[in-house]
Amino acid sequence: MATFAGYRRGSTVGICDNHRVSDFTVTDNADRRRYELRVDGRIVSIADYELTGDQVVLVPHVETDPEMRGRGMADRLMRGMLDDMRERGLRVTPICPFAAAYVRRHPADHDLLA
Repeated sequence: MATFAGYRRGSTVGICDNHRVSDFTVTDNADRRRYELRVDGRIVSIADYELTGDQVVLVPHVETDPEMRGRGMADRLMRGMLDDMRERGLRVTPICPFAAAYVRRHPADHDLLA
């Protein structure tokens, strides 16, 4: 598993319950073919993918733990994934409706589309 720059301990972002989220990472769990967002060491959001050559297909679902929904967890996961894909020179095909909507809302990421 790889931890991506900018998504490490000490990055304080948003509110989680009654405390600040200050310990989160986005990792590529290549064995399970999914990206994972961990908050305080716990997986709270995942995105499954298929990798073919230099193309990543985000298959239908980005999922967030029901207790953590509505707190921007899936957005954090998408940001970390797209940053990693850009760094690795990969292209993305977002089949998942959430992932497709996220990319549409972020024109700076349109260059990643396959």
